This record gives sequence, structure tokens and C-alpha cells, in this order.
Amino acid sequence: MEKTLPAHPLSSSKANGNRAASLPLVCFLDITKTYGQGPIQINALDQVNLQVVEGEFLAIMGPSGSGKSTCLNMIGCLDTPTSGSYRFRDVEVGYLSRNQRALLRRHYLGFVFQGYNLLKRTTALENVEMPLVYRGLNRAKRRKLGMQALAAVNLAGREHHTPAELSGGEQQRVAIARAIITNPSLLLADEPTGNLDSRAGTEIMKLLTRLNREQGITIVMVTHEPDMAVYARRTIHFLDGRIVDIQDNRKESS
Repeated sequence: MEKTLPAHPLSSSKANGNRAASLPLVCFLDITKTYGQGPIQINALDQVNLQVVEGEFLAIMGPSGSGKSTCLNMIGCLDTPTSGSYRFRDVEVGYLSRNQRALLRRHYLGFVFQGYNLLKRTTALENVEMPLVYRGLNRAKRRKLGMQALAAVNLAGREHHTPAELSGGEQQRVAIARAIITNPSLLLADEPTGNLDSRAGTEIMKLLTRLNREQGITIVMVTHEPDMAVYARRTIHFLDGRIVDIQDNRKESS
């Protein structure tokens, strides 16, 4: 019987033992996603093979309609493949029930979007605490973890400000704090600098880089901005649903 992922408590390590640490965190094998039928059939993903290892920072690029967002949605269990195999920590995601996939998202994944998706009338701290409310943590524990998450994104002292009292860059940092408060194995960022000016965008990329290097958070980011993609260790380029190029940014910068 295919195994399922265990619960991921806040205090657990990101790697489930040595065996899990040695496996790819994400593994796509011939993943295809098809929309429509007959002459209007479109392969948003066309036999994509991809591995993301623990601790990696991966950028995904490509023109509109190339498949990059579909790939991110597939990794985040927000969509399912038409064919192929997606394994997360060596667990076949296709064998999980809808509820099990929801638990995978809740316990293993963090999401950051182009729109910050903050509750307008609540403080930064209350926004960050929200995932822990759904987990049933008591107020004192939520407050402690929320303060730690805000400090990690350099927002200590801004916890009582509402989104209207924060800049765009600060709002995105609140969104990142909300995403990392659950100690996710994987952070998925969809155009995280898309609504920001170049200065604020650079600050967000430096923050993501620091979280990746210092806290070991694995990050997969979709972006259309080459100057933001270079912060990642590796960039893959999509075209017509296929990966057409893989770039090692460490070599490019050396």
C-alpha cells in the first residue's frame, strides 16, 4: 500500500530522517496537464521531468501561457496532472485523497502570491497568526510564533500596523512571515515582486535568499523578471508546456 505523509508538527525537522533528506523533495516524471479536447486540446504541461532538492532555491520563467504557473500549481497540489507521476518526499501525490492533499498543503507548503492577500482590518501580527488559528493553537503560542516570524522578515515593531499603514514591500514581508510561520518544507512564491517597484522587489529577493540560506527553506518561485530570477540558484525556462533550458545561476555569477 502506498504510504502517506505523516503530520508535520511545528517542532519537527524539515527532513523526515536521513532517507527523506537524501530524496528529492519534489519529483515530476513525465507530467502532462491537458485542457480541452480534440482540436482545442492544449497541453499546459507536456511530459515535464523536474526534481527539486532539499534546500534549493529554484526560479521558473517563461512567457505567458508557457506552463510556469501550471507547474507551480501542480507542485502546490492546487491542480492535478492528466498523466505522469508527482512524488513529494517519495510519496505519490496522485494516490492521495483530496483531504490528504489539503493536509499536505497545510503541513508542508507555504504560499506567497503577487497580491499580498492580507486581511485589511487586522494587524500584521493577526495576519501572520492566521494559519495557526486553523491549527487550533492557543493565543499565547500563536503570538510567540507570530512575533518570531515577523522578526525573521525584519518587521519587529510593526506588528500592530494594519496593511493600510504598511508599504507594498512591508505587506509582502507580512505575507512571507505568514507563509513561514508553519515551518513549511517548501515555500512557493508566485510573482512575489510583481506588484513592487525595483527597490522593494530587490529587498524581497534578498529576504527570500536569506531565508533560503540561513533557515534552509526550499523555495520555488515563478517570475517574469530576469533580474529577480538571478537570486535563485537555478532557473528553468518553460516554453509551450516544456522545459527548454536550465540555467545554473551560480556558474553565471562566478
